[in-house]
Amino acid sequence: MEQPSQFDFWYAVNNTEVVLKPSQPLETFGTTTLHYHLVSALMDSVDQVRVRQGKIHAYRPSILTPDTLGQSLLEGFAEGEAERYMDWLRQHQDHLVILQYGFKVKKETIDDEQITDNIDAVTERIRKDLEARDQPMTALVRGVEEPWEVCLLKLLVEVVQQSALANAKSLRQDPMGHHHEIEQAFLAAARDRSKLESLASLLQQHNLFKQYEDRFFSLIRS
Repeated sequence: MEQPSQFDFWYAVNNTEVVLKPSQPLETFGTTTLHYHLVSALMDSVDQVRVRQGKIHAYRPSILTPDTLGQSLLEGFAEGEAERYMDWLRQHQDHLVILQYGFKVKKETIDDEQITDNIDAVTERIRKDLEARDQPMTALVRGVEEPWEVCLLKLLVEVVQQSALANAKSLRQDPMGHHHEIEQAFLAAARDRSKLESLASLLQQHNLFKQYEDRFFSLIRS
């Protein structure tokens, strides 16, 4: 697809509605697969609707440090002026949480179906079907035929807005994700005792065995 013009881009943004958002936020410590349905009316055709289905992979978010943030935001500033801004960012880093998200739209997973019907009826039918399935990481978008990729950008913006607060809180509590990883390992060992050894190795690896020692031996005794 050619790069959309500024008019095409904002036309797509302003004519896109996220009808159904995921009911859960993006994963803080892993990759999230978001399934989308994108409904659009074909241009110059009456009651011809295209339904695209695909996947978007959202990678583990990270907190931008003042140094990383400064490098990306302060290009072009005079050297002394940039340093003053960097110092301010460092002094206020406890109050600034800026997350970096990464996404990948896999085009090979896209299904494309053309339906003869009214777009309102098609959208409503899909919405009811998705709600009945109760799949938490599914979204429904009503957008434009071209440039339809921009409709997905609007979806991603709304999903990030929905997820950022919970993601930031979790990352502040567990910046490296070690405690999350350990919790998952405890759950796995509780289901399968053969994984106790790998749990112990993980605790030792992160120098956290002492912190979890009572819980670990309690699991062994149970």
